[in-house]
Amino acid sequence: MHILYIILIGFVAGLIARFLAPGPYNPSGFIMTVVLGIIGAFVATWLGQTIGWYRLDQGAGLIGATIGAVIVLFIWHVIKRNTDSVGPEGGRRWL
Repeated sequence: MHILYIILIGFVAGLIARFLAPGPYNPSGFIMTVVLGIIGAFVATWLGQTIGWYRLDQGAGLIGATIGAVIVLFIWHVIKRNTDSVGPEGGRRWL
C-alpha cells in the first residue's frame, strides 16, 4: 500500500510541477510524470533533511515533492536546452 501512495503523490506532484513550469522540453506520459514527482520528492526530502527541516525518519509531503519536481524540471530544461543548441560538429548552433 505504501508504494501506491508514493506513486499517487509522485503523479500529482509531477502534474502540478509540469503545470507550474511549462516548456517544450517537459517529459510527457504517465510514467515520466510519476518519475518526475518521485525524484522531486527525493530531492525535497534530501534538501529538507540537509537543511534541518525534516528529521531522518521524515519525508517530504505533496508540497515538498512538488517543489522538488519543479527544481528537477528546471534542471531538465537547462540540460535539454544546452544539448539541443549543440550542432553536429560539436559547436554551438546560432539561431
